[in-house]
Amino acid sequence: MNITYWEDYAQMSVRAAALVLAEITQKPNLLLCAATGHSPAGLYEELVEHAASNPALFGQLRVVKLDEWGGVSPQSPISCEHYLQTRLVQPLRIAPERYLSFRSEAADPAEECQRVQEALDQVGPLDVCILGIGQNGHLALNEPHPTLEPLCHVAQLSDTTLHHPMFQGEAAPSFGLTLGMQALLQARKVILLVAGAHKEQAREALLSGKITTALPASFLWLHRDVECLVVKA
Repeated sequence: MNITYWEDYAQMSVRAAALVLAEITQKPNLLLCAATGHSPAGLYEELVEHAASNPALFGQLRVVKLDEWGGVSPQSPISCEHYLQTRLVQPLRIAPERYLSFRSEAADPAEECQRVQEALDQVGPLDVCILGIGQNGHLALNEPHPTLEPLCHVAQLSDTTLHHPMFQGEAAPSFGLTLGMQALLQARKVILLVAGAHKEQAREALLSGKITTALPASFLWLHRDVECLVVKA
């Protein structure tokens, strides 16, 4: 894991975008796994700004949604779908056939996870995976637990996740849909973004280098190519 520290969020975002752009330049049909939340928002803004001057660069880019809140309307502002559509998919003109996404309102969530897993098996592995670290150390919606799931699965959400500030005034989801640990660890390159004072405890636990299912993000120490970008506290 290559760990670098940045004075502020903007600098981290610029560096993360440079890493992604370098990979796309080398492989135009790159398979990018996109996280949601605050941590990658600046990175996506940088990519969209770059697209304004060089839209052709993203003409073959493929995107996979990392996870989703179960039962939440895709039009809801708290959905991962809404986030990615407005910040990445539509601005970069990612065609539907180049976008793999969990359907949040699927009648059978387990079957939906199987659909995504099978599709990913066909097009994968991921080339670049953008990740953040959860306040409790979760990775995607792989929550701390005595055991972790390797494949796409329906996730039981922890109390920490359910009390995320984004759910204030909204009905919190009862479950999540997420890529499993296998897809994340098989990605050719991982870019882990660590920002926010509220994640200090998770950050320190990660940087200790100890691997435990109580901190799913710690499994990234087993990956051969992780760029971990940390905003200084």
